[in-house]
Amino acid sequence: MKPITLFGSSIMIIAILISAVAFINRKHEIPGKHVEVVLRDLGHQLLLSAKDSTSRVMPVKKLKENTYQISFKNDFGFISDTLINLVQRTFQKNALANDYIVSLRNCKENEAVFAFEINSQTGDLTPCRGRKLEVGCYVIEIDFLKKNKFNFLWLLLLILPLGVVGFYVKDRFRKKEEVASIPDDTNYIPLGNFRFYTANNVLKSGQTTISLSEKETKALKIFAENIDQVVEREKLMKEIWEDEGIVVMSRNVDVLVSKLRKKLSDDNSLKFINVHGKGYKFVIG
Repeated sequence: MKPITLFGSSIMIIAILISAVAFINRKHEIPGKHVEVVLRDLGHQLLLSAKDSTSRVMPVKKLKENTYQISFKNDFGFISDTLINLVQRTFQKNALANDYIVSLRNCKENEAVFAFEINSQTGDLTPCRGRKLEVGCYVIEIDFLKKNKFNFLWLLLLILPLGVVGFYVKDRFRKKEEVASIPDDTNYIPLGNFRFYTANNVLKSGQTTISLSEKETKALKIFAENIDQVVEREKLMKEIWEDEGIVVMSRNVDVLVSKLRKKLSDDNSLKFINVHGKGYKFVIG
């Protein structure tokens, strides 16, 4: 695969993953109207606990992206545990949120007279339990803590394509450096117009250098040592694969020879002849 194709594919995969994460995050967002209905019901239940069935819960206000305010028409009083229990029960029943901060403020000074935090990651903070709140004008502010759903798994999936590209590019540069370091001496096997450097897994012809895989090098070395002789398929399968504990089919030999034909195609004097039922003969001339 060409580097530009691999890089383009990786960018496309990353774009798809980012879109998927954004979609999942949007999917888990709770509609604002639903939040308002649940919070109005919470205000109503709080008034009932204070034995007030006539006062009105005022329209819920959205102060910020994740912050809402519940206000009441009349004054009332209650015990702090009542608010904690009502919030937890109402949110669980309506699958509203698992992490949030609740602040009770007086209307005149806008000071927090009571607050608690429910947090599934850092733990709950519920101070001042059992405290009695005298009758007065109160507003309740609820701040929903936004959870980051972009976890380590998504990060790994994003990094993986870039890692593949980096590994591929690094490997290509490494091979080029190895090829560049091949000494132009007599430590090679002459094959027609090619010089076959078995230790470096390359073929050279003039200024052209062709990289070979380890298996291609093994196969070509066997053929070079048996020019004009039939090399049986079983010999190739054993020395290239089976000595490493890999069981292969005869078809693997055909594929490997086909690759060698292609890489040696610039020299018409080099031929691989298929000997039916036996193997291949490598001839020069």
